[in-house]
Amino acid sequence: MQKNESGINLFPEFLNLFSIIEEEVKNLSSIELDFTSQKWTWAEWSIRNQVSHMASLIPRWLLIRWENTLFKNDEHGFSNLDSIANSPYDRRLNDDIYWEISDILVVLNQSINLAITALNKFPIDFFKNSPVIPRDSNEQWKMMVEAHKSGVTISNDYKNSTINLEATFRHILFEEITHLHNIQRLKKAQGIQLISSVPFIGYWALDDWDRSEPN
Repeated sequence: MQKNESGINLFPEFLNLFSIIEEEVKNLSSIELDFTSQKWTWAEWSIRNQVSHMASLIPRWLLIRWENTLFKNDEHGFSNLDSIANSPYDRRLNDDIYWEISDILVVLNQSINLAITALNKFPIDFFKNSPVIPRDSNEQWKMMVEAHKSGVTISNDYKNSTINLEATFRHILFEEITHLHNIQRLKKAQGIQLISSVPFIGYWALDDWDRSEPN
């Protein structure tokens, strides 16, 4: 891989990510989309909630945490950024505005295209050698950091962490893939046929990750 190649060569998985997710959820009924269960931690969020989180996390990272690093002068095209950044719902879009799965998928598509645009815009070195920003640490992050071969630092007491741009895009990809895995488990729990094969990469591939399956 050449240093002057565009960043999309670091994470080509973004190119077909939306179509994989869309195919998995677009024909589900409201009952299927809103199914939850207390039997498994991964089932506490419904499929609708999972997709909403997947749509929200990309602009929250690329446009809010990284501010103007990737897109200056609001050229990102997100006229709805304030409602995403200030959603009253935990780490997802505002349910009062984005409830229908078709509306959530519109934002997800916009978000994934945002990531692709940024990766195409700059060379590989821009992402690998970027400055770092603080990343909130928590118990889960202690495990998640093991999925990153570079771009992440974490203090000995696990209280402080930083992340660069390359690792940010890797984190976004791993989050999307892991939540897609959760969506498939929620479908299995309801006896619904799966559509796609989820790549065994990232967080859900870690040895200590909860990969429990519905019985």
